[in-house]
Amino acid sequence: MTEELQIEFCGELQRVEPPGPFLIGREADLSIDDNPYLHRSFLEVRHDRFWWVTNVGSHLAATISDSQGTMSAWLSPGASLPLLFGATEVRFSAGPTSYLLSLVVADGALAATPGQGPVSGTTTITPMRLTENQLLLVLSLAEEVLLAGSTTAAHIPSSKEAADRLGWTITKFNRQLDAVCQKLTRGGVGGLHGNAGQLASGRRSRLVEYAVATRLITVDDLPHLDSPTEP
Repeated sequence: MTEELQIEFCGELQRVEPPGPFLIGREADLSIDDNPYLHRSFLEVRHDRFWWVTNVGSHLAATISDSQGTMSAWLSPGASLPLLFGATEVRFSAGPTSYLLSLVVADGALAATPGQGPVSGTTTITPMRLTENQLLLVLSLAEEVLLAGSTTAAHIPSSKEAADRLGWTITKFNRQLDAVCQKLTRGGVGGLHGNAGQLASGRRSRLVEYAVATRLITVDDLPHLDSPTEP
């Protein structure tokens, strides 16, 4: 018998019987928020040999990872991924708000094995190394997400808010944001390359999703934010 899927969000558990489909969005089977930036139907889960998650939205993307942070994938509009792990974390942002869902199946086909660092795309050799300023920048953007804990919603600050948190000028902040996004893009991480059609808020959100999903930063790194920094 096919196992049901369990979806956890904000401490509440939703059980989904196979084969589905089951929709997640602003006005869906699981309505997670009335956020106008969120699609009415954004994610779909259904069972076909495995449980699958599909992005049925038109412009939002999601970051999919296992519960150990050893695997990360970017789910763009129209893309699908099988839920092969017992617990899968789904992170996405709509406007300035970041969301986290946990999708759980009783018997995952794969087991996450803790390694020496995050893996994404073609990055399989060494963990990503951030400079001190790059670490501070990512932490300033992800602080509320890290403090919020699991399966919830959190605010992602604007560039000015994050720069003020660090005591930096907006010029320095944007320069460091460009540097860390270029470094991760060269390492195979998608969704961070800015262009004329991509809002800066989307790039910040994707950076937070990736960094938290792969454990590039953790709540244990937050004390760095209170260390003295140069403007």
